[in-house]
Amino acid sequence: MRSRYTAYTLLREDYLLATWQASTRPATLSLADESQTKWIGLELKRHEQQDADHAIVEFVAKYKVNGKAHRLHEVSRFLREAGQWFYVDGELS
Repeated sequence: MRSRYTAYTLLREDYLLATWQASTRPATLSLADESQTKWIGLELKRHEQQDADHAIVEFVAKYKVNGKAHRLHEVSRFLREAGQWFYVDGELS
């Protein structure tokens, strides 16, 4: 989760797509549109490993757009394939 947050802060679409599970991965991302977004913090609320290959992570990411503060609160699902964790999807809270 932390590496994906860092990828968002650095506009690393390649990393985000590479760590997104194939069944839910979009063809492209438009992070260039996010260039005015300033990420200012990540708080991990909880992590639950449901079994050897499935986990959820709840987090709050804080950011600013044009000086106005926002927060993204999500419960994300992850799947391990061939020893690597992939983001599947998330539910906003």
